[in-house]
Amino acid sequence: MPEEIITSIKGFDKDLKCRGFQFEIGKTYEQDGDIVACKNGFHAIEGHPLEVFGYYAPGISRYAEVKQSGQIARHHGDSKIASAKITIGVELHLHDLIQRAVKWVFDHAKPENTERSTGDYGVASSTGIQGAASSTGDYGVASSTGYQGATSSTGDYGVASSTGAQGAASSTGDYGAASSTGAQGAASSTGYQGAASSTGYQGAASSTGYQGAASSTGDYGAASSTGIQGAASSTGDYGVASSTGIQGAASSTSARGAASSTGARGAASSTGYQGAASSTGDYGAAMASGFEGRVMGTDGNALFLVRRDSDGEITHAWAGIVGRDGIKESVWYMLSADGEPEEVK
Repeated sequence: MPEEIITSIKGFDKDLKCRGFQFEIGKTYEQDGDIVACKNGFHAIEGHPLEVFGYYAPGISRYAEVKQSGQIARHHGDSKIASAKITIGVELHLHDLIQRAVKWVFDHAKPENTERSTGDYGVASSTGIQGAASSTGDYGVASSTGYQGATSSTGDYGVASSTGAQGAASSTGDYGAASSTGAQGAASSTGYQGAASSTGYQGAASSTGYQGAASSTGDYGAASSTGIQGAASSTGDYGVASSTGIQGAASSTSARGAASSTGARGAASSTGYQGAASSTGDYGAAMASGFEGRVMGTDGNALFLVRRDSDGEITHAWAGIVGRDGIKESVWYMLSADGEPEEVK
């Protein structure tokens, strides 16, 4: 019998470590002894890609596609598996995970109650369990409200909405919008001026079109906008917001959340408890105004920090520019008790 090889997603800390073990991209590792989930072996997520957020929250973690083989042991609580052998493949960024989550849901939706409309102005609706809806015509609408449902609208001005658990919504047409409010749902809009919104638990939203916007308000949710002038907002616990477009904006209001803006003249803001904001594009800005917040930027970017006491009262405020007055590039800073920026070790 050929050896079983499972493609899965693994989470790491920011240094590419998992439970203290150092990994490297492209390397293969083997574990001795009997493999038991949660006790011995290399662990990763086999099922819904966003389940990895439950172990490694976005914003403070890294992810990679991995190949698992050898002795395999599965976890009964979710799709986590343990293996004797693992190969660390390509690193996955936030938008990669979101796209994979959408694909996973579509692949696992059973089109028993599928409704499909391919004409202009058409509407497709599926309300059954594990149903799917697809509308590919101009101005079309696709809606799926059932459990594990999936909906897709690829026409101009199309709208896709999925409210069921593990549902996914995808709209790739111009001016399209995608919304998923179910648990572990994902929404993706790649069209011009498109918008994506996911409010469910472990949900994710991704908008890669010009002037697109992405919003995720659920726990462990993530929002990513990579288009020019795009915006990303995440208000859920451990959520992350990322905007890589020119003049884009990223905002995270969750506790320990992170906001990142890598486009020119972009802005990143984190207002949650122990949140982080970074700006690595040209002439951007990063602000952290929550308790024990931190900021980081590259040369020429502006940084803003607030110091609060245990009651939340503001005791100090600081502003600086990376590359001036001793502020280093690509170094995280937070305010000390006397209001001075100090490096985060």
